[in-house]
Amino acid sequence: MGDGTVMTFTLYHHGSSVCAAKVRLAMAEKDLNWDGVYIDILKGEQFDPAYLQLNPKGVVPTLVHDEIVIPDSTVIIEYLDQLEPGTSVHPNDPWERAQSRYWTKAVDEDLHPACGAVTFVCSHRHTVLNNLGPDGVKKFLASTPTFSVTSNWKDQKDSFVRYGFEAPGASEKIILYDSYLQKMNETLKGGNSWLVGDKFMIADIAMTPYVNRLAMMSMRGLWENGRLPYLENWFSRIEALPNFKKSLIDWVPEDLKRDLRENGAKSWPEVAKILEISI
Repeated sequence: MGDGTVMTFTLYHHGSSVCAAKVRLAMAEKDLNWDGVYIDILKGEQFDPAYLQLNPKGVVPTLVHDEIVIPDSTVIIEYLDQLEPGTSVHPNDPWERAQSRYWTKAVDEDLHPACGAVTFVCSHRHTVLNNLGPDGVKKFLASTPTFSVTSNWKDQKDSFVRYGFEAPGASEKIILYDSYLQKMNETLKGGNSWLVGDKFMIADIAMTPYVNRLAMMSMRGLWENGRLPYLENWFSRIEALPNFKKSLIDWVPEDLKRDLRENGAKSWPEVAKILEISI
């Protein structure tokens, strides 16, 4: 802070969490130091009663600042910008701030639930089914709070894990996810380097983990080969940023990177079929 006070932050997070990646990236852009508590959400550690006291939804991230507990990635970043406005990742211009808010609102309402669905359908279901065993899977699915990512996430996750692409709504989530890639490409079509204004800020920070998730699942074909060229260029700029690798890639364990890459590659033909992409 401006008065020289050293702030103490503890971030509960995991390498698989796009929301945690968003907060890590924002904190890196703000040059904030933090201590981490790694919660393995694929083993169900987020359902430990002690953690549920911090975050009743049983998700990551959760930020603890001194004794203040802040869950929800969008709220965490807004909170950090209130504490350190001099390094704000939100634009000062009212119009640009409003445009940025449309992107963060879309993430919270549409894109994040779609990402959870697509990730479980294409990759995480295999990791959970292979690593936890029948009893472990049953416990993992039963432990999800009734109200979590969305008000019906408990039932949806159960379905996505058990039935994959055959689960009700799976195809619709893939189409919804792709619609935001299309929107990003159209927004960037005018020649801007970033989604809002002329600086890498919250709109780009919010969307980065969701595009990166697809890249890690071997699904760059969603924008490569001329399909979404402006998005492709945007993501190339993102990957070249100093804080990208250390905030997103380096926190993903090697076995999870492998699972995402290999399971995603196996799932890509089905995704391409749903979106009518020639491969």
